[in-house]
Amino acid sequence: MALLLAGDIGGTKVDLYLINNNNPQLLPPLYQKRYSTGDYADFVAMVKQFFQEAEQELHYSPVPQKACFAIAGPVENNVCQMTNLNWVLDGRELQDSLKILKVKLINDFAAIGYGIPALKNSDLVTLQDVKPQDGSPKAIIGAGTGLGEAFLLPKSDEQHYQPHATEGSHADLAPIVTNELKRFDLNEYDLLEYIRQKLNLQHVSVERVVSGPGIITIYQFLRDQTHWRESDEIQQIVNRWETSNDEIRRQIEDPVRVITKAALDNTDLLCEKTMKIFIKFYGAEAGNLAVKVLPYGGLYVAGGITTHIIDLIKEGDFLDVFLNKGRMRSLLQKIPIYLVTNPQVGVIGSAIYISQD
Repeated sequence: MALLLAGDIGGTKVDLYLINNNNPQLLPPLYQKRYSTGDYADFVAMVKQFFQEAEQELHYSPVPQKACFAIAGPVENNVCQMTNLNWVLDGRELQDSLKILKVKLINDFAAIGYGIPALKNSDLVTLQDVKPQDGSPKAIIGAGTGLGEAFLLPKSDEQHYQPHATEGSHADLAPIVTNELKRFDLNEYDLLEYIRQKLNLQHVSVERVVSGPGIITIYQFLRDQTHWRESDEIQQIVNRWETSNDEIRRQIEDPVRVITKAALDNTDLLCEKTMKIFIKFYGAEAGNLAVKVLPYGGLYVAGGITTHIIDLIKEGDFLDVFLNKGRMRSLLQKIPIYLVTNPQVGVIGSAIYISQD
């Protein structure tokens, strides 16, 4: 049996999948495992442990012929310096270290681009129900540990698409109108200045707000600059996270999950306001991407956070802010918008990419 190794390497976690090369889109895989990046000094040690555990489960030694890893960061010449993790990955070095004939590294949102065509209707929730235009560009945006953005252009046959990764999330953060701040005589420039001073930055990127860490930052801003009262339980979780180093943070309760859950359950006003502001910035940046690409083939909102806050996106201001682009509103109303609910789309894309290479 010809085997493929596909992986999705993020800032905090790594998903590894052993897949049958004859049908890379078929999931579940032969074997899969999620690892925490903080538990390993380097990626090679992680993969070798994966092979050992897979052998115990499958009762044979897995020897993949090819591998593809989707990475949260820019990839140049099959090498990646990760953006949110102090790892440098080199495809050729991985080939030698792991004894794999071919190892390809691709940007994680390029991988999602390869996986999008393989998604089923059940993997998508339609946010703006408009018929996609054949042969038109598509775009992807997704918040997780960071923020990813990519676009897909049709090939000459107009039936297949070529993904192109971007680093658009590192563009300047643009303030938007949020009524949640006005009632406290605050505005979006106050949030921008708060981030600049708190993190001692000259440049504040979109990713500083539209990401998991961005949710915590918005929460901290509202807590520090307004009179919203923290609940005792959430205060303890956030305070512990704030006073811990990166290693301890990986072991304690994630405040992002706590804040989003409280907002979904309507049990904490501070968390609800936090997520309202987050979703507005998310929708605004999705609109920024859309006016640049005009993805009449569809805008796909992916990422680990998206899958957990589908209801908040549907009920919140995401679409209203997305469309709030002045004279371009009528163009954005023609763009289908889909929320991707399948968290495996990046791994699927990686497997498809390497199986065709």
